[in-house]
Amino acid sequence: MKRIKKAGIMIAGVVVVAGIVWGLCGKKVKMLHTSLNSFKDENLAHTFQHTPEIQPTKKISAGGDVFQFSQEDNVKLSEGFTFEKVYYPTADFIENTKTTAMLVIKDDVIKYENYFMGGDENTLFSSNSMGKSFVSALMGIAVDEGHVGSVEDPLGKYIPEFVGTALETIPIRACLQMASGIDFNEDTDMNGFSMKTLMGTPAMKVIAKYGVQDAPYTYRRYQSINTEILGKVITNATGRSLAEYMEEKLWKRMAPAHDAYWTLSNGTEFAMGGLSVSLRDYARFARLYLNEGSYNGEQILPRAWVRDSLDVSAEYSKPGANHDAYNAIGYGYQWWVPEGDVGEFMAIGVYGQWIYVNPTSRVIIVKTSADPNFMEKGYELKHVEFFRTIADAV
Repeated sequence: MKRIKKAGIMIAGVVVVAGIVWGLCGKKVKMLHTSLNSFKDENLAHTFQHTPEIQPTKKISAGGDVFQFSQEDNVKLSEGFTFEKVYYPTADFIENTKTTAMLVIKDDVIKYENYFMGGDENTLFSSNSMGKSFVSALMGIAVDEGHVGSVEDPLGKYIPEFVGTALETIPIRACLQMASGIDFNEDTDMNGFSMKTLMGTPAMKVIAKYGVQDAPYTYRRYQSINTEILGKVITNATGRSLAEYMEEKLWKRMAPAHDAYWTLSNGTEFAMGGLSVSLRDYARFARLYLNEGSYNGEQILPRAWVRDSLDVSAEYSKPGANHDAYNAIGYGYQWWVPEGDVGEFMAIGVYGQWIYVNPTSRVIIVKTSADPNFMEKGYELKHVEFFRTIADAV
């Protein structure tokens, strides 16, 4: 999954450059200096807890009602776990992966909550690519409301820049599943894409020129531009910005405790990964999926959408698809699905951001990190074993 990790670094860099460009257009020199330094290893924890202060963002306001989890004194977590015949003590693993915060909830009861690098329950932590799962939820709502006719609709129906190009007939669902077949390499093309868009070229015009390398659903390739495309479909279909649509249709309805913020690039929400959300609010979002899209008797997300989002039965979606190490974990509609029979699913962000949900044990785990070593071999699968051990013990 190294390609995914490299992509995350590039995406994080885009956010930095966006801040620089913003600064050059009139913001204080201090903001420019902060942007330049924000992704140094020693500054990661601060950056991921203060993004709305560093970068241009759009506020997503919370509503008046707040769903409150019950809370107990912190339980003692399992002593450790084993991965590939190596034993990892829990305390050491938490420290060595530069964990900034961790939350464990079972049956709506907070069993464990801890903050390690200056944050607290009011801190907003950067989602990085965990934000892709929120975009998926917004697509589900747009389909349910009829703004988007179907995930089988071709992209050209909603994105004029794709009409007459090889991308016109790609189904929306192929982008949701990272199986669009677009001729884009996350390792080598992201920098060029980022600079062109930051200099003012509309993202869809840039993407339209990439063409396709194979038919949709042939192969799963993690390409963050797929999520940018989804964001554009949503905004064009609804006539609303992503932040505005999320505030009305998702955020306020799931009763969060805090406002959220969406990072902007050239004044547009960074769909591929730009949210800042509190730890418990990440858990509230996970809880919505755990409860099949329902909150307090209201169906915010269609049950069928939640089910389809976690379906990895297609060959290209399965864990280990195409015998490719980059696809060791299965992939649904912008959600990761590990191999197993208990229905687990995850959102993952670069530098060690995690939402883990185990429907069988009714456990939600949120772990944020500032880990510069997140590209180590087996990093994701090791975390899966860590989460499973915790879920089994609480």
